[in-house]
Amino acid sequence: MSRPVYSLVGWSDSGKTTILEKLVPELKKRGLTVAVVKHEGHEFDMDTPGKDTWRMTKAGADVTAIVSETHAAILENRPLTLEETVARIQDVDIVLTEGGKEGPFPKIGVVRGKGLPPVKGEYILVMSDEPVWTDVPVLHLRDIKGLADRLIRDMEDRR
Repeated sequence: MSRPVYSLVGWSDSGKTTILEKLVPELKKRGLTVAVVKHEGHEFDMDTPGKDTWRMTKAGADVTAIVSETHAAILENRPLTLEETVARIQDVDIVLTEGGKEGPFPKIGVVRGKGLPPVKGEYILVMSDEPVWTDVPVLHLRDIKGLADRLIRDMEDRR
């Protein structure tokens, strides 16, 4: 693994996005560059209808990109796996995915109400606000500093 990738997995509305919203700035405070990949199980559209990039996509471009002085975006107009998407991300210290139960990356379970979903591979950690029966460490959903500590420790152990 060229850089560590971790997948936050849980049922819908378990708190994955909220954890990531708080985890990203915590990791940034610690000097890390961070990428986040959202796994979406449904169709989505990131382009604004009528704008130039939307027009190029509608014209049949397989990849549409836009750049400015402060941002860049590349829209792949074809299906990619989570692994292929992560492989395209460069120059970051850590990649976090929201979702990806079937992916090959270490999993952090997020539990609120429904228990842990089945995953391919194993969990390395669980975040929950209720008791969870598991062999891995469990942190409270609000323990973002603890999560960051554990991720950094795991990153060091994987080197």
